[in-house]
Amino acid sequence: MLKVDLHVHTEFSFDCATPLEKLIQRCLKQDIGCLAVTDHNTIQGAVKVKEMAPFKVIIGEEIKTRDGDLIGLFLQEEVPPGLSALETAKLIKEQGGLVSLPHPFDRFRGSVMSEKGMAELLPMTDVIEAFNARNTLPSADRRAVELAATHRNALCAVSDAHSLGEIGKAYTLVPDFSYGPREFMEALRQGKLVKRRSSPLVHLISTYAKNKKRMLRR
Repeated sequence: MLKVDLHVHTEFSFDCATPLEKLIQRCLKQDIGCLAVTDHNTIQGAVKVKEMAPFKVIIGEEIKTRDGDLIGLFLQEEVPPGLSALETAKLIKEQGGLVSLPHPFDRFRGSVMSEKGMAELLPMTDVIEAFNARNTLPSADRRAVELAATHRNALCAVSDAHSLGEIGKAYTLVPDFSYGPREFMEALRQGKLVKRRSSPLVHLISTYAKNKKRMLRR
């Protein structure tokens, strides 16, 4: 069985300062066997981690759409931000990728998907985050599970890590699989969610990283 985390950030995200080498070391220490690097609006970090890591790495991207955040997995090319959720999902599918819906009901985040965007997106959604370790309220996770059951989506538990200490908090245990979206989805549907919530204080870490990067750009 592999520990899979489908939502992790690196120093290539505007709100994260995690160096790639230390990310890989932490994953090895936590026995993470498959990692999706999902930096905001870029795949540069994911491409580099895949070249460096001795474990499976899925090239992903957390894309800011006009309707809220959306994750693409198994990407070949970067997907531009600023499009509608539906347009973004189509671009992911056109390159053979998977569409994942992150933290759909965590209303404490300004980037959560709108109701309109979600309604348009769900027919094209492959994976829903049934547990996000950074969600503030357990009710957000319960609603995500109900949504996935209604639309028969695959479920995952993710750390949404923006710091090294968050990696390994939450993940999905799946049977080993040959690299590829179809094989991965077959494994994910047999997955077991391992759910441990991060402290709400982790949001201060990403706020600090965001402000520091903003200061350095001045």
